[in-house]
Amino acid sequence: MGGHLVTVATCSLNQWVLDWEGNLQRIVESIHLAKKAGARLRVGPELEICGYSSLDHFHELDVYTHSLEMLRKLLEDESCHDILIDVGLPILHRNIRYNARAILLNGKILLIRPKMWLANDGNYREMRHFTPWMRPRETELFHLPKILQEIQGETHVLFGDAVISTPETAFGAETCEELFTPKAPHIDMALDGVEIITNSSGSHFTLQKLDVRLQLIMEATRKSGGVYLYANQQGCDGERLYFDGCAMIIVNGNIVAQGSQFSLNDVEVVTATVDLEEVRAYRSSISRGLQAATSNAKYQRIQTSFELSPEEEDTDIWKKPTLPRPPRYHSVEEEIALCGGCYLWDYLRRSGTAGYLVPLSGGIDSCATATLVFSMCRIVIQAIEDGNQQVIEDVRRICKYGKEGELPKTPQELCNQVFTTIYMGMSKQSSAETRGRAKELSDAIGSYHVNLDIDDVYEAQKKLIVQTTNFEPRFKVHGGTVQENLTLQCLQARIRMVTAYEFGQILPTARGRPGGGSLLVLGSANVGESLRGYLTKYDCSSADINPIGSIDKADLKRFIAWAEKKFDLPCLHGFLTAVPTAELEPITQEYVQSDEADMGMTYAELTVFGRLRKLNKLGPYAMFQRLVHDWSADREKVEGDEAPFYTPRQVAEKVKRFFHFYAINRHKMTTLTPALHCNDYSPDDNRFDLRPFLYPPFWKSWSFKRIDMELERIEKKREERAGKGKETA
Repeated sequence: MGGHLVTVATCSLNQWVLDWEGNLQRIVESIHLAKKAGARLRVGPELEICGYSSLDHFHELDVYTHSLEMLRKLLEDESCHDILIDVGLPILHRNIRYNARAILLNGKILLIRPKMWLANDGNYREMRHFTPWMRPRETELFHLPKILQEIQGETHVLFGDAVISTPETAFGAETCEELFTPKAPHIDMALDGVEIITNSSGSHFTLQKLDVRLQLIMEATRKSGGVYLYANQQGCDGERLYFDGCAMIIVNGNIVAQGSQFSLNDVEVVTATVDLEEVRAYRSSISRGLQAATSNAKYQRIQTSFELSPEEEDTDIWKKPTLPRPPRYHSVEEEIALCGGCYLWDYLRRSGTAGYLVPLSGGIDSCATATLVFSMCRIVIQAIEDGNQQVIEDVRRICKYGKEGELPKTPQELCNQVFTTIYMGMSKQSSAETRGRAKELSDAIGSYHVNLDIDDVYEAQKKLIVQTTNFEPRFKVHGGTVQENLTLQCLQARIRMVTAYEFGQILPTARGRPGGGSLLVLGSANVGESLRGYLTKYDCSSADINPIGSIDKADLKRFIAWAEKKFDLPCLHGFLTAVPTAELEPITQEYVQSDEADMGMTYAELTVFGRLRKLNKLGPYAMFQRLVHDWSADREKVEGDEAPFYTPRQVAEKVKRFFHFYAINRHKMTTLTPALHCNDYSPDDNRFDLRPFLYPPFWKSWSFKRIDMELERIEKKREERAGKGKETA
């Protein structure tokens, strides 16, 4: 019987796809930090050797070859000995590709444990790349390649679903998605006496997802008892996802250690000392004992003499169990600021470009994008003050700032170096208010600002139409048709996109920035506008990356209201109170263009349509059936009910209008700028929301006819009820 106090470590690593040596260096650093803290077991993120988001690179044999080459380097590194290591990598076994964990000790492989339940929903495509291990609690032999045979001293190691037994306890591994399944592996492992469970994840961020993740992990050990080590990727590893770290250690349903959810640290190790006797006491209930005694789920145990808790450490009276602590959450506003800021910094430093450019319209969407860049600058300055050497090195490389060794001291100073805002006005369409708001925001955050008008370019392009067709298009307010109006609006919008890229390519050179380079153009179309198609194809919604592309208008307003106070930016108040407008039509005394009037629905309604379409998986008819109740004008108003009050016919018109415009504009999603994924109802066609982009006319569809039939039944019943009410009166 060994000791009962065990120090364990988990981590969040900012890995980058196919950055073989960089990924290995971060893995080794995490092991060193774990050992320095006295840990005897270290677990890391899913597929940490190659990077989780390698996607179709997993079809390439190079990925498996290089992963094993990095594994060999890790096994040969004696500074990583004297600790049990749980590391993630892809494995090719008998011509089958597996997402796997390798359990290592002192330069040897104890077990290769393949993932059993693969993530294949939403952004996840693991079944496209891997095959799950479909034989629970079974193992077979894995034939080692020559480069590993030499250091293993054997030709084969165990491959499959087994656990590791040390002199004082046993630990087993489950991987990411397996935690989220109804019958997770940790249930059977716990019933078979496994006391420590490791979970290696590649779990990406969505707003308020951490609460779900925490509840699942806490519930896992609250019911079964045990120690749970959760590791996760952190940062942008080359895709539109941000992995939000938050490595944690949980004992019997209580958090004893929790890492940061958002951070610029490439390596963050979380450790805790746990008391195995607490697990045994927690599992002493009779009902649990009966289930364990009758369970047929028995795991093969791989024996090792390595002690997680050497008995002599029991005499170390300074060593004690880590106390429970409350979970740490961020508000929606904080999540937007921190996730957007951290993602933008990772993307910038890894892209090799000179900074960002945002076309500022004076509206709240481009304001939100600019404020996120300012949030990035605040986070970076804080990291510099904290002495983060990687951030300091990246800032010096990107900014080439001031004198040798000098660094920016304020977010505004950094912002001026890496961020350009550009207002592209039209003399008749653009108001003094939007131009003024753009300049005021730029002054507040310190961006390099360009203020110009595109009238000459617009008139030249319009003249091309007149000269070629002998026809002069007019705006609607001047008597033009719908098609003329759209043509002139889209012309301005597309000129702005070309102008943005033009200035993005030349400004660093024109400003005399050392090294020149180009700027990444950021987009500012929110999730509702994309869903409705309320944007011009190849306008300023076309950019290199869009940090707000899956955030709805309501959350953006909440973020701006929060940032007004938190970032001390009083100028943001004007954006909150302004009427959303594209300013693509001339302003007259009688007419000012309004987004919600143009769309025929409010942004709040768009959010409801988006959630019901994607999350609730409702088509037109089912959505009408749902909303005719949720938005009923006949319902009683209750506290917290902020839904609109509409008649059944108004609901039918709203639903039909949404699906009509959704269908005719779906083609725009095929060229949608990659957006930072923040919401699970994003209409992103390229990765997340796979649908046709050529639909039959919805107004002639059977779905719409069924809505009309249902509407007729509902209205007839309402009339009958109204008639009975009059008779009673």
